[in-house]
Amino acid sequence: MNTRNTSGVCLGSQEVLSSQPGVLPEPDRGELPPKSRPSPFKELSILDKLLTPFVFISMIVGIIIGEFAPGVRDALDTAKFVGVSVPIAIGLVVMMWPVLTKVQYEKLPAAFTTVRLWKHIGISIALNWIAGPLIMLALAWATLPDLPTYRAGVIMVGLARCIAMVVIWNDLARGDSEYCAILVVINAVMQIILFSPYAVLFINIIGGGDQPDIHVSYGDVAISVLIYLGIPLVAGVITRYGVIFTTSKQFFNKKFLPVFSPLALLGLLYTIIVLFAYQGHRIIRNLGPVFRVFVPQILYFTIMWSTAFFLIYYLSRRSLHEKNIYGYEMAVTHAFTAASNNFELAIAVAIAVYGVNSEQALAATIGPLTEVPVLLGLTWVALYLKHKLHWGGSRTSSTDEKSGESD
Repeated sequence: MNTRNTSGVCLGSQEVLSSQPGVLPEPDRGELPPKSRPSPFKELSILDKLLTPFVFISMIVGIIIGEFAPGVRDALDTAKFVGVSVPIAIGLVVMMWPVLTKVQYEKLPAAFTTVRLWKHIGISIALNWIAGPLIMLALAWATLPDLPTYRAGVIMVGLARCIAMVVIWNDLARGDSEYCAILVVINAVMQIILFSPYAVLFINIIGGGDQPDIHVSYGDVAISVLIYLGIPLVAGVITRYGVIFTTSKQFFNKKFLPVFSPLALLGLLYTIIVLFAYQGHRIIRNLGPVFRVFVPQILYFTIMWSTAFFLIYYLSRRSLHEKNIYGYEMAVTHAFTAASNNFELAIAVAIAVYGVNSEQALAATIGPLTEVPVLLGLTWVALYLKHKLHWGGSRTSSTDEKSGESD
């Protein structure tokens, strides 16, 4: 099963992992000739086409609220639970809950038994949890050496690996949705474990310099991450198996998911409005630093995407005369997973740790302003390169060589 429902974070009723355990889906072998192939834009659903305008409208609405209705901003800031913003927590839970409900957790053990899959997971972990944070750290220091507070916010964005918006970019560029789902789960769990120690390491020790006022508390960060990520992950598992147990898997796929999935998009738009309502007035009044923060983030998205995409392309070319486990779909999934960031989590943690009026929170808020147009443009670059580059032999299922595989 490798259907292409590209309704952003709302994947309709499809399951996000292959129906066969341990199988990486094969590409379409009946691809249309160039003249008969429909344009990528025509293949998109109405919701896909309206997604970007909706996101930008939500940003504008949030900025207007933050600028002209300060009472709303103050009210949002007073609703807290153990230092965590309740309005933001609600948005993040609603946004990630449907995505984490779709994952077929019961098939993960079989998927993880293949050496081929572990190779891809190793590549992704190296890109996301080693290269990504270090590259953002280097870019933040190179471009913001005199703005330590803004630099800390940018570094925090680099530490937050994407587990929601990446589904949107991956589907728009026709990436591997099943493998993307595996990475969503892996990055969600790893963020719960690693985000707090990474924040201390990259902000307090490596990136903090002699500025103790920008240091973070491990406990404060850990509580925020557990609330923002732990709740939707647990809710997703309980919802999936609770509905299947009380009804049936067919009801879950055909009836429940089509109604439940759109909550993810509503949660995304609500979260963006709330985040920009928090920071809208500060964005308008700090345009100089805001434009400087654009620089490391644009460079980061471009470098990470290009590195991952062309790494998989190189590996695909090396597999010309053998079974190819790479190919275009995997290149897209790796590229957007590596380049995307969980800006919602970065902003939420920055607000919880530094305060709503902090420059760290303002710098993190610039993330979606940069990520949305840059990664949207890169989806079109990916679709263009899909037919311009030669991707080697047909990508095979990891189960083809599951028995006795030793490479």
